Amino acid sequence: MLAAGVRLSMDGKGRCLDHVLVERLWRSVKYEAVYLKRYETMVEAHANLETYLLFYNDRRPHSAHGRQTPSEVYHAQLDQAAA
Repeated sequence: MLAAGVRLSMDGKGRCLDHVLVERLWRSVKYEAVYLKRYETMVEAHANLETYLLFYNDRRPHSAHGRQTPSEVYHAQLDQAAA
């Protein structure tokens, strides 16, 4: 890998914190939408996970964002960048 010019994530800035946000997301998905339900089919699982992710992003307030949803934070940043 290194011979091909690929940098390992542990060599760069942030190291172990690189994936913390994604890990927190998947922890929430697993504990709030996967482990609590029994999906009979992949179609059912996909539909329910899509519904959960829409809820997670658009309706569920996050303490890390001052009780705002990720969508509210994202759109506020877009508005600031455009101004």
